[in-house]
Parts: sequence; C-alpha cells; structure tokens
Amino acid sequence: MARQQERARRTRAAIIGSAAIEFGKSGYAAASLNRILEGSHATKGAMYFHFDSKEDLARAVMETALERYAETTQRWAARTELDPFEILHGMIDELALRFQTDVIVQAEFRLIIEPDFYQEVQTGGGKVWGQTAFALAERAKSEGLFRADADCVKFMRTLSAILAGQRYMADLLSEHADLRRRFEEAYEVVLEAMASPEWLASWRASGWQTQASLDDVNSGL
Repeated sequence: MARQQERARRTRAAIIGSAAIEFGKSGYAAASLNRILEGSHATKGAMYFHFDSKEDLARAVMETALERYAETTQRWAARTELDPFEILHGMIDELALRFQTDVIVQAEFRLIIEPDFYQEVQTGGGKVWGQTAFALAERAKSEGLFRADADCVKFMRTLSAILAGQRYMADLLSEHADLRRRFEEAYEVVLEAMASPEWLASWRASGWQTQASLDDVNSGL
C-alpha cells in the first residue's frame, strides 16, 4: 500500500510539473493536455484519476506554487537575527531566483494574468509574500529603520508594483537571467527614498549580508 501511495504521489507530481511547463509556455487556453501527458509520461487514465479537468490541473499548479511561496517566506521570516530590511532582501532575492528557475512559480505567474484566473491575483503568490513583507515593514518601522514620516502601506504598495513591473519586463525583454539584479535595484530605490539616514549609512558601508541559495529553492522541487 505504501509503495502504491508513493507511486501515485510521484505520478501526480510529474503531471503537475509537466503541466507547469506547458502552461508557462503556452498559457492556459492554448495548453495541450496531450503535451502535458507526453511530458509527464503518465497515462490519460492516471491524469483523470488525479485531476477532473484542465482547470483542476491548473489550480493544482497554482496551489503548488503557493506552497513554494510559503516555503520562501517562512524560511526568511525565521531569520530573526537579521534586521527586517535584510530579511526582506533575502526573501525578494529568493523570489527572483524562483522566477528564474522554478517552472511551478513561473506557471503561476502566467496563469494569474489569464482571464480564467484573474480573481486569483487577490489570493496568489503576491499575497503570500506580501503579508510577510508587510509584517517586516511594520517591524522596521517600530525599530526606527524607516524615516519618521514613512508609511508602511505606501512602502509595500510601491515595492510590490515595482517588482511586478520588473517581472513583466523580464518576460517582454527575455531577460530572466538578470531578474535578481533588477529586483535588488528596485528594492534599493524604494529604500533610498524611505529608510532612515542611519540605516542607509550602515547599509552603504556594509552592503547586503544575505542572498538566496539555489539549494534552498531546489529542496522542494
């Protein structure tokens, strides 16, 4: 029984992985179930055992992506020895690395801009990391790392919009390899405008102390 359950788990994961590649490449409407089956080496019967429809499969891809966003945010939120801006830097860097290398996360980003899944924007990966990022911003505010007149809501609204824009531009310009640098630059621009002079002086002297690890990103694949 345990062996059968493991085989079923592996089959389901293979189908989700192949679907992510297909959705990421073709979008939802043009995605081919036959190509998904070919990529997963699963039978049609196995696919319909695990998933009721293409929409059900797409939602499974998005749910898996949310689990990976949660892994990233939880890993960095646990780094309480770091200041909140440093933690947020590591988290943003890992998100960029996932966008570069993780087909599940890439597919989720593609799916939520499809008409069939517009509503998922409110509950997608942006919400998962955004909640943790806002908590970090509030902690930074309480520790005096922002300018006195800085607003955490404006900080998050601006940062989220800039990062989303950079992600879209990476698709348009086919510059995914540069995404980590683009995300870091965007984050630094917002901090230059809103962080306290004291924090900025310390950061300029020492630079960033953390960065994402490909081993961490791959650990859940």
